[in-house]
Amino acid sequence: MALFKKRTAGKPGEWYYCLEHRKIEEGPDCPGKDRFGPYASPDEARRAMETAAERNLQWENDPRWHDASAPGNADED
Repeated sequence: MALFKKRTAGKPGEWYYCLEHRKIEEGPDCPGKDRFGPYASPDEARRAMETAAERNLQWENDPRWHDASAPGNADED
C-alpha cells in the first residue's frame, strides 16, 4: 500500500489557479508546485495572484517580522 496516494482528479467545487498556464481550473489538473488553491469559487481562484500580492505586502509591513533590535538585521544602519 502506498503511503501517499496520487490524486488524479479533483473534487467538484475545488478551484485552483495554475501558475504555469495562468488560468483557473476545477480540480487539480496541474502539479501542486504549479498552482494556488484550493479556492471555494472560480472568482476566488481568479484573484489568486492579487490575494498573494496583498498577503505579501501585509507580511512585508508586519512589524513582528522586521524587528530592528534583532542582532544582524540587515535593515540597521
